[in-house]
Amino acid sequence: MNCIIIDDEATARAIVKQLCSKIPDLDVIEEFDNAISAIKFLNQQRIDVIFLDIHMPGFSGVDFVQTLKDPPHIVLTTSDTNFAIEAYEYECIVDYLVKPITQERFDKCINKIESIGSQPSKSQKTTQPDAIEGEDLYINIDRRLIKLKLSEILVIEAKGDYIDVKTEKEEYRVHTTLKKIKEKLPEKLFLQIHRSYIINFTKIIDIEDNSVLIAKNVVPISRSNRPELMRRLNLL
Repeated sequence: MNCIIIDDEATARAIVKQLCSKIPDLDVIEEFDNAISAIKFLNQQRIDVIFLDIHMPGFSGVDFVQTLKDPPHIVLTTSDTNFAIEAYEYECIVDYLVKPITQERFDKCINKIESIGSQPSKSQKTTQPDAIEGEDLYINIDRRLIKLKLSEILVIEAKGDYIDVKTEKEEYRVHTTLKKIKEKLPEKLFLQIHRSYIINFTKIIDIEDNSVLIAKNVVPISRSNRPELMRRLNLL
């Protein structure tokens, strides 16, 4: 079996890695200090087991589990004993290890996984959606209708009674609301990730814990919208 370790604390990752080293057929192929980086990795790589810390800043282990479309076996590693009952509501979570983890307890966890059988997630390689042709958005500026190609829109930002529409070439200020413009945008390209922002998620260059980078625009991600963004990216 292969596995990855996700924990924001380096010492905790080292301990789990040491426990794994005592299991002959268990290979640690990568470790991460945040869930966002792990999601990017899982889009490209098949994994059998994830050792996952629950409490991480910005994007918790629970948030992470909710984003996975076809999850492998997940083992929670945490100092919090209060989450155990809720954890087993997720079918993919097969065990709950309370820190400090002993080798004996870890061995029992691995035996349990082996008895269940290997159920690795499918490889989810990132692909680009088909280009949208013939789909335009008309905006009204100073009583003039301006046609924009949907595929060229990067970010739409709410500015009081106006919105700023940022494209690859220009920026337009329109007298309308984010809610109204959202109704005109296809879900296969656009997602509201913050109360003040809608993005073309196919244009994302990089993702940090609390923001995305699109061209030169750093756009914040609200906690409530982060899981949906991760699900959309897994479907690309």
